[in-house]
Amino acid sequence: MEIRKTKPGELKAIIKIYEDARLFMRENGNPGQWENGYPAPELLKKDIKGGKSYLCVDADKIVGTFFFDQGTEPTYAVIYDGKWLNNNPYGVIHRIAVAEHNKGVATFCMEWCLNKCRNLRIDTHRDNIPMQKLLNKNGFSYCGIIRLQNQDERLAFQKSID
Repeated sequence: MEIRKTKPGELKAIIKIYEDARLFMRENGNPGQWENGYPAPELLKKDIKGGKSYLCVDADKIVGTFFFDQGTEPTYAVIYDGKWLNNNPYGVIHRIAVAEHNKGVATFCMEWCLNKCRNLRIDTHRDNIPMQKLLNKNGFSYCGIIRLQNQDERLAFQKSID
């Protein structure tokens, strides 16, 4: 497997992965996350243009996608009912999704991000139990609750090897 930046012509492929991920979430007790077609194609185009959309490719097949950026995330400025592990510069992973029946892809993507930035933050919906298990399995610590711009809450996690 390898990680590379998403190309504009690959938008359709990642939209399909997100469609499948929404179905998976609904089937696994998480109907409230990524509602109404989130992430919208316009957001994904912005991510691609900004160089922050990545693909996981295995034998020339797209098996996963995610947003990764090194810098600050405005919604992480305030954390409730807990605290971040540290206030060092960090990388952010958002919108990680895996093509159907591809085990190990999300872990591979997280490890790639950790190799780029040894301090990572990520958040997920309270009902996204599979993601919470994945984060725990990969050594992320639960840190508290953050609020999105629309005030929805998300569980915040961090992994630091500084």
